[in-house]
Amino acid sequence: MLITCYMTHRWCDEYSHTLQGAFYGGSGFAAALLSQDVSVGQLKKMTIKNETMLQTIPLLELPGKILGERGSLRFLESAQCDPGWLRTHVLTGRYGKPFIIEDGQTRRLHFSLSAIQSSMRINDPFVLDIAYTRKMMAFLLFVSDPRHVLMVGLGGGSLAKFCHRHLPHTRLTVVEVNPDVIALRGEFSIPADERLVIIRADAADYLPATEGDTDVLLLDGFDAAGIAPTFLKRDFYQAARRRLRPAGILVANFAGPLKCWYRHFELLNEVFEGRVHVGPVSADDNHIAFAFADVGYPLDWERLKERASVLACQFPLDFPSLVNRLRDGAELRRTLSILPRWSISSRK
Repeated sequence: MLITCYMTHRWCDEYSHTLQGAFYGGSGFAAALLSQDVSVGQLKKMTIKNETMLQTIPLLELPGKILGERGSLRFLESAQCDPGWLRTHVLTGRYGKPFIIEDGQTRRLHFSLSAIQSSMRINDPFVLDIAYTRKMMAFLLFVSDPRHVLMVGLGGGSLAKFCHRHLPHTRLTVVEVNPDVIALRGEFSIPADERLVIIRADAADYLPATEGDTDVLLLDGFDAAGIAPTFLKRDFYQAARRRLRPAGILVANFAGPLKCWYRHFELLNEVFEGRVHVGPVSADDNHIAFAFADVGYPLDWERLKERASVLACQFPLDFPSLVNRLRDGAELRRTLSILPRWSISSRK
Protein backbone atom coordinates (compact mmCIF):
# COMPACT_ATOMS: atom_id res chain seq x y z
CA MET A 1 0.00 0.00 0.00
CA LEU A 2 2.81 2.41 0.82
CA ILE A 3 4.48 1.65 -2.48
CA THR A 4 1.25 2.25 -4.41
CA CYS A 5 0.67 5.56 -2.67
CA TYR A 6 4.25 6.70 -3.31
CA MET A 7 4.15 5.72 -6.96
CA THR A 8 0.81 7.46 -7.47
CA HIS A 9 2.07 10.61 -5.79
CA ARG A 10 5.16 10.66 -7.99
CA TRP A 11 3.03 10.11 -11.11
CA CYS A 12 0.75 13.00 -10.14
CA ASP A 13 3.73 15.33 -9.66
CA GLU A 14 5.28 14.32 -12.97
CA TYR A 15 1.96 14.91 -14.73
CA SER A 16 1.69 18.36 -13.17
CA HIS A 17 5.10 19.32 -14.55
CA THR A 18 4.11 17.97 -17.96
CA LEU A 19 0.97 20.12 -17.92
CA GLN A 20 3.01 23.20 -17.09
CA GLY A 21 5.23 22.55 -20.08
CA ALA A 22 2.25 22.11 -22.40
CA PHE A 23 0.49 25.13 -20.94
CA TYR A 24 3.38 27.51 -21.47
CA GLY A 25 3.67 26.54 -25.11
CA GLY A 26 6.59 24.13 -25.32
CA SER A 27 9.47 22.87 -23.24
CA GLY A 28 11.78 25.80 -24.00
CA PHE A 29 9.23 28.38 -22.89
CA ALA A 30 8.34 26.33 -19.84
CA ALA A 31 11.99 25.91 -18.91
CA ALA A 32 12.50 29.65 -19.11
CA LEU A 33 9.51 30.36 -16.88
CA LEU A 34 10.41 27.69 -14.35
CA SER A 35 14.09 28.68 -14.20
CA GLN A 36 15.32 30.50 -11.13
CA ASP A 37 17.62 32.61 -13.32
CA VAL A 38 14.96 34.34 -15.42
CA SER A 39 15.33 38.11 -15.22
CA VAL A 40 12.40 40.39 -14.47
CA GLY A 41 12.87 41.90 -17.92
CA GLN A 42 12.35 38.49 -19.51
CA LEU A 43 9.36 37.80 -17.30
CA LYS A 44 7.69 40.99 -18.49
CA LYS A 45 7.62 39.62 -22.02
CA MET A 46 6.21 36.21 -21.13
CA THR A 47 2.47 36.49 -21.59
CA ILE A 48 -0.14 33.83 -22.01
CA LYS A 49 -2.45 34.49 -24.98
CA ASN A 50 -3.65 31.19 -26.39
CA GLU A 51 -7.24 30.94 -25.15
CA THR A 52 -7.91 27.71 -27.04
CA MET A 53 -4.93 25.97 -25.47
CA LEU A 54 -5.92 27.21 -22.02
CA GLN A 55 -9.41 25.78 -22.33
CA THR A 56 -8.21 22.33 -23.34
CA ILE A 57 -5.87 21.56 -20.45
CA PRO A 58 -6.93 18.08 -19.27
CA LEU A 59 -8.19 18.01 -15.69
CA LEU A 60 -9.16 15.09 -13.49
CA GLU A 61 -12.85 15.37 -12.61
CA LEU A 62 -14.25 13.57 -9.56
CA PRO A 63 -17.60 13.65 -7.73
CA GLY A 64 -17.74 16.24 -4.96
CA LYS A 65 -19.09 13.70 -2.50
CA ILE A 66 -15.60 12.23 -1.95
CA LEU A 67 -14.83 15.46 -0.07
CA GLY A 68 -18.33 15.95 1.32
CA GLU A 69 -19.11 18.63 -1.27
CA ARG A 70 -21.94 19.01 -3.74
CA GLY A 71 -21.27 18.94 -7.47
CA SER A 72 -17.90 18.09 -8.94
CA LEU A 73 -14.18 18.53 -8.27
CA ARG A 74 -11.42 19.23 -10.78
CA PHE A 75 -7.72 18.73 -10.26
CA LEU A 76 -4.59 19.36 -12.31
CA GLU A 77 -3.92 15.63 -12.32
CA SER A 78 -4.06 12.74 -14.77
CA ALA A 79 -6.71 10.04 -14.94
CA GLN A 80 -4.19 7.65 -13.35
CA CYS A 81 -3.93 9.71 -10.15
CA ASP A 82 -5.38 7.79 -7.17
CA PRO A 83 -8.62 9.44 -5.90
CA GLY A 84 -7.96 8.03 -2.44
CA TRP A 85 -4.58 9.74 -2.30
CA LEU A 86 -6.16 13.02 -3.45
CA ARG A 87 -8.96 12.77 -0.91
CA THR A 88 -6.57 12.14 1.97
CA HIS A 89 -4.22 14.95 1.03
CA VAL A 90 -6.99 17.50 0.45
CA LEU A 91 -8.79 16.65 3.70
CA THR A 92 -5.57 16.86 5.71
CA GLY A 93 -4.43 20.09 4.04
CA ARG A 94 -1.37 18.46 2.46
CA TYR A 95 -2.34 18.60 -1.20
CA GLY A 96 -0.52 21.86 -1.91
CA LYS A 97 -2.04 22.69 -5.31
CA PRO A 98 -5.13 24.66 -6.30
CA PHE A 99 -8.27 22.76 -7.20
CA ILE A 100 -11.81 23.56 -8.31
CA ILE A 101 -15.19 22.86 -6.72
CA GLU A 102 -18.25 23.42 -8.91
CA ASP A 103 -21.82 23.12 -7.63
CA GLY A 104 -23.79 24.01 -10.74
CA GLN A 105 -24.10 27.68 -9.83
CA THR A 106 -20.57 28.68 -8.88
CA ARG A 107 -17.06 27.53 -9.74
CA ARG A 108 -14.66 28.06 -6.84
CA LEU A 109 -10.88 28.00 -6.58
CA HIS A 110 -9.44 26.44 -3.41
CA PHE A 111 -6.07 25.66 -1.89
CA SER A 112 -7.87 23.92 0.95
CA LEU A 113 -11.45 23.25 1.99
CA SER A 114 -11.22 25.83 4.77
CA ALA A 115 -11.09 28.89 2.52
CA ILE A 116 -12.32 30.01 -0.89
CA GLN A 117 -9.67 31.72 -2.98
CA SER A 118 -12.03 32.81 -5.76
CA SER A 119 -15.61 32.28 -6.86
CA MET A 120 -17.20 32.65 -10.30
CA ARG A 121 -20.90 32.55 -11.12
CA ILE A 122 -21.23 30.14 -14.03
CA ASN A 123 -24.09 32.10 -15.62
CA ASP A 124 -22.26 35.44 -15.24
CA PRO A 125 -18.48 34.93 -15.15
CA PHE A 126 -17.64 38.64 -15.01
CA VAL A 127 -19.65 39.59 -11.92
CA LEU A 128 -17.79 40.06 -8.63
CA ASP A 129 -19.19 37.21 -6.57
CA ILE A 130 -17.24 37.72 -3.31
CA ALA A 131 -17.78 40.85 -1.22
CA TYR A 132 -14.12 41.77 -0.69
CA THR A 133 -13.53 42.04 -4.46
CA ARG A 134 -16.35 44.57 -4.72
CA LYS A 135 -14.81 46.52 -1.84
CA MET A 136 -11.42 46.58 -3.58
CA MET A 137 -13.06 48.16 -6.63
CA ALA A 138 -13.80 51.18 -4.44
CA PHE A 139 -10.50 52.50 -5.80
CA LEU A 140 -12.67 53.98 -8.59
CA LEU A 141 -13.87 56.54 -6.07
CA PHE A 142 -10.34 57.94 -6.09
CA VAL A 143 -8.94 56.99 -9.53
CA SER A 144 -11.88 56.73 -11.90
CA ASP A 145 -10.03 56.27 -15.20
CA PRO A 146 -6.68 54.55 -14.54
CA ARG A 147 -4.25 54.09 -17.41
CA HIS A 148 -2.55 51.09 -15.79
CA VAL A 149 -3.79 48.73 -13.07
CA LEU A 150 -1.21 46.30 -11.66
CA MET A 151 -2.55 43.31 -9.72
CA VAL A 152 -0.56 40.98 -7.48
CA GLY A 153 -2.30 37.61 -7.27
CA LEU A 154 -4.43 36.11 -10.04
CA GLY A 155 -6.64 33.61 -8.22
CA GLY A 156 -9.69 33.00 -10.40
CA GLY A 157 -9.21 36.38 -12.08
CA SER A 158 -12.32 38.08 -10.66
CA LEU A 159 -10.77 41.55 -10.44
CA ALA A 160 -8.88 41.15 -13.72
CA LYS A 161 -12.05 40.16 -15.58
CA PHE A 162 -14.14 42.94 -14.07
CA CYS A 163 -11.53 45.58 -14.88
CA HIS A 164 -11.07 44.19 -18.38
CA ARG A 165 -14.79 44.47 -19.11
CA HIS A 166 -15.59 47.76 -17.41
CA LEU A 167 -12.36 49.73 -17.92
CA PRO A 168 -11.89 49.32 -21.68
CA HIS A 169 -9.06 51.85 -21.96
CA THR A 170 -7.02 50.53 -19.04
CA ARG A 171 -3.90 48.39 -19.42
CA LEU A 172 -3.93 45.46 -16.96
CA THR A 173 -0.97 43.53 -15.62
CA VAL A 174 -1.33 40.55 -13.26
CA VAL A 175 1.67 39.10 -11.41
CA GLU A 176 1.20 35.52 -10.18
CA VAL A 177 3.91 33.31 -8.71
CA ASN A 178 2.09 29.97 -8.84
CA PRO A 179 2.09 28.25 -12.28
CA ASP A 180 -0.77 25.96 -11.25
CA VAL A 181 -3.00 28.97 -10.62
CA ILE A 182 -2.13 30.34 -14.06
CA ALA A 183 -2.79 26.91 -15.59
CA LEU A 184 -6.42 27.12 -14.41
CA ARG A 185 -6.97 30.47 -16.09
CA GLY A 186 -9.20 29.04 -18.82
CA GLU A 187 -11.51 27.43 -16.25
CA PHE A 188 -12.41 30.91 -15.00
CA SER A 189 -12.98 32.54 -18.41
CA ILE A 190 -10.08 34.99 -18.05
CA PRO A 191 -9.80 36.78 -21.40
CA ALA A 192 -6.84 36.37 -23.73
CA ASP A 193 -6.24 39.93 -24.81
CA GLU A 194 -3.31 42.31 -25.34
CA ARG A 195 -4.67 44.64 -22.67
CA LEU A 196 -4.44 41.87 -20.05
CA VAL A 197 -0.95 40.53 -19.43
CA ILE A 198 -0.29 37.74 -16.93
CA ILE A 199 3.28 37.38 -15.73
CA ARG A 200 4.63 34.49 -13.71
CA ALA A 201 6.92 36.07 -11.12
CA ASP A 202 7.31 36.70 -7.43
CA ALA A 203 5.97 40.18 -6.80
CA ALA A 204 8.88 40.84 -4.42
CA ASP A 205 11.18 40.54 -7.45
CA TYR A 206 8.86 42.15 -9.98
CA LEU A 207 7.80 45.33 -8.19
CA PRO A 208 11.28 46.90 -7.82
CA ALA A 209 11.95 46.52 -11.57
CA THR A 210 10.58 49.96 -12.44
CA GLU A 211 8.96 53.02 -10.88
CA GLY A 212 6.07 55.37 -11.53
CA ASP A 213 4.19 53.26 -14.10
CA THR A 214 1.03 52.34 -12.13
CA ASP A 215 -2.13 54.24 -11.22
CA VAL A 216 -3.72 51.47 -9.13
CA LEU A 217 -1.90 48.58 -7.43
CA LEU A 218 -4.12 45.77 -6.11
CA LEU A 219 -2.50 43.40 -3.60
CA ASP A 220 -4.44 40.15 -3.29
CA GLY A 221 -1.72 37.53 -3.06
CA PHE A 222 -2.39 34.46 -0.94
CA ASP A 223 -1.13 30.93 -0.61
CA ALA A 224 -2.58 28.03 1.37
CA ALA A 225 -1.31 29.56 4.63
CA GLY A 226 -2.63 33.10 4.13
CA ILE A 227 -1.10 36.38 2.93
CA ALA A 228 1.99 35.71 0.82
CA PRO A 229 5.01 35.74 3.19
CA THR A 230 7.14 37.81 0.79
CA PHE A 231 4.79 40.74 1.46
CA LEU A 232 5.93 41.02 5.08
CA LYS A 233 8.94 43.24 4.40
CA ARG A 234 9.39 46.98 4.42
CA ASP A 235 11.26 46.75 1.11
CA PHE A 236 8.21 45.14 -0.50
CA TYR A 237 5.86 47.99 0.44
CA GLN A 238 8.49 50.59 -0.47
CA ALA A 239 8.80 49.05 -3.93
CA ALA A 240 5.00 49.01 -4.20
CA ARG A 241 4.80 52.70 -3.38
CA ARG A 242 7.51 53.55 -5.91
CA ARG A 243 5.48 51.81 -8.65
CA LEU A 244 2.68 54.35 -8.18
CA ARG A 245 2.31 57.49 -10.22
CA PRO A 246 1.40 60.77 -8.47
CA ALA A 247 -2.17 60.46 -7.12
CA GLY A 248 -1.90 56.67 -7.36
CA ILE A 249 -3.44 54.27 -4.88
CA LEU A 250 -2.57 50.87 -3.44
CA VAL A 251 -5.42 48.60 -2.33
CA ALA A 252 -4.61 45.57 -0.17
CA ASN A 253 -6.80 42.68 0.91
CA PHE A 254 -6.09 41.66 4.51
CA ALA A 255 -7.79 38.37 5.36
CA GLY A 256 -8.15 36.61 8.69
CA PRO A 257 -8.00 37.83 12.29
CA LEU A 258 -6.22 41.05 13.16
CA LYS A 259 -3.11 39.28 14.44
CA CYS A 260 -2.59 37.80 10.96
CA TRP A 261 -2.36 41.13 9.16
CA TYR A 262 -1.59 43.85 11.70
CA ARG A 263 2.15 43.82 10.91
CA HIS A 264 1.30 44.29 7.22
CA PHE A 265 -0.81 47.29 8.15
CA GLU A 266 2.05 48.72 10.22
CA LEU A 267 4.51 48.45 7.34
CA LEU A 268 2.03 49.87 4.85
CA ASN A 269 1.16 52.76 7.16
CA GLU A 270 4.82 53.51 7.76
CA VAL A 271 5.79 53.47 4.08
CA PHE A 272 2.79 55.60 3.05
CA GLU A 273 3.40 58.03 5.94
CA GLY A 274 0.03 57.48 7.59
CA ARG A 275 -2.09 57.91 4.45
CA VAL A 276 -3.85 54.56 4.89
CA HIS A 277 -7.54 53.88 5.47
CA VAL A 278 -8.80 50.43 6.50
CA GLY A 279 -12.39 49.28 6.18
CA PRO A 280 -14.15 46.02 7.04
CA VAL A 281 -15.96 43.82 4.53
CA SER A 282 -19.52 42.82 5.40
CA ALA A 283 -20.14 39.27 6.57
CA ASP A 284 -16.59 37.96 6.33
CA ASP A 285 -13.15 38.20 7.90
CA ASN A 286 -11.56 40.52 5.33
CA HIS A 287 -10.41 44.09 5.68
CA ILE A 288 -9.42 46.31 2.77
CA ALA A 289 -6.66 48.90 3.11
CA PHE A 290 -6.42 51.93 0.82
CA ALA A 291 -2.99 53.59 0.76
CA PHE A 292 -2.59 56.93 -1.01
CA ALA A 293 0.65 57.93 -2.73
CA ASP A 294 0.26 61.64 -2.08
CA VAL A 295 -3.34 62.92 -2.35
CA GLY A 296 -6.80 61.75 -1.35
CA TYR A 297 -6.22 61.41 2.38
CA PRO A 298 -7.81 62.16 4.79
CA LEU A 299 -11.00 61.15 3.03
CA ASP A 300 -13.49 63.83 1.99
CA TRP A 301 -16.79 62.11 2.77
CA GLU A 302 -19.04 64.64 1.03
CA ARG A 303 -17.00 64.43 -2.14
CA LEU A 304 -17.02 60.63 -1.96
CA LYS A 305 -20.83 60.60 -1.65
CA GLU A 306 -21.07 62.71 -4.81
CA ARG A 307 -18.60 60.48 -6.65
CA ALA A 308 -20.52 57.38 -5.54
CA SER A 309 -23.73 58.66 -7.12
CA VAL A 310 -21.98 59.26 -10.42
CA LEU A 311 -20.13 55.93 -10.46
CA ALA A 312 -23.26 53.95 -9.56
CA CYS A 313 -24.64 54.92 -12.99
CA GLN A 314 -21.47 53.76 -14.76
CA PHE A 315 -20.59 50.47 -13.09
CA PRO A 316 -22.63 47.51 -11.73
CA LEU A 317 -21.53 48.19 -8.15
CA ASP A 318 -23.28 49.78 -5.17
CA PHE A 319 -20.89 52.67 -4.63
CA PRO A 320 -23.02 54.46 -1.99
CA SER A 321 -22.84 51.26 0.08
CA LEU A 322 -19.07 51.08 -0.50
CA VAL A 323 -18.71 54.61 0.86
CA ASN A 324 -20.70 53.64 3.94
CA ARG A 325 -18.41 50.67 4.51
CA LEU A 326 -15.41 52.95 4.17
CA ARG A 327 -16.89 55.19 6.87
CA ASP A 328 -17.33 52.14 9.07
CA GLY A 329 -13.56 51.82 9.01
CA ALA A 330 -12.88 55.28 10.44
CA GLU A 331 -13.00 54.10 14.04
CA LEU A 332 -10.96 50.99 13.20
CA ARG A 333 -8.31 53.23 11.63
CA ARG A 334 -8.05 55.30 14.79
CA THR A 335 -7.85 52.15 16.92
CA LEU A 336 -5.08 50.65 14.81
CA SER A 337 -3.06 53.85 15.14
CA ILE A 338 -2.89 53.64 18.94
CA LEU A 339 -3.03 49.88 19.48
CA PRO A 340 -0.07 48.48 21.46
CA ARG A 341 1.57 45.65 19.53
CA TRP A 342 1.56 43.36 22.58
CA SER A 343 -2.23 43.37 22.58
CA ILE A 344 -2.60 42.13 19.01
CA SER A 345 -2.12 38.43 19.72
CA SER A 346 -5.17 38.41 22.00
CA ARG A 347 -7.48 40.02 19.43
CA LYS A 348 -9.49 38.46 16.64
